[in-house]
Amino acid sequence: MAMQNSSKKTMSQRWDDYQPTKSVLAWSCIGAVVATIVVGFSWGGWVTGGTSQTMAKAAGDTAHGELASAICVERFIAAPDSAAKLAEFKAIPDSFRKRQFVEAGGWATMPGQTSPDRRVAEGCVTALSA
Repeated sequence: MAMQNSSKKTMSQRWDDYQPTKSVLAWSCIGAVVATIVVGFSWGGWVTGGTSQTMAKAAGDTAHGELASAICVERFIAAPDSAAKLAEFKAIPDSFRKRQFVEAGGWATMPGQTSPDRRVAEGCVTALSA
């Protein structure tokens, strides 16, 4: 019985003695690569090039809209009769007519453009209504 205890190897001894074959090493590497890719795209926040371009374009469009709306509000406030125009604006009941009022006033026409931008007018209406 004492002989059996001495012939048993500890976990570290078995680990030291283990020599994997080349195919085991190759499959382990392939498994590690696949696991890294799955974890990276699932939880790591990795995205493809197309997705990143779409996200960058959307962020740029949003930033452009916010900036243009801020310019519209600033131009509205800087107008000589802004207090009267603001009272007239606030008296308009619905947002569609408010947008038309802002577009007709020329505040939603950005420098270099000849016609008002609808999205800019909508952002301007939202900011002025607040």
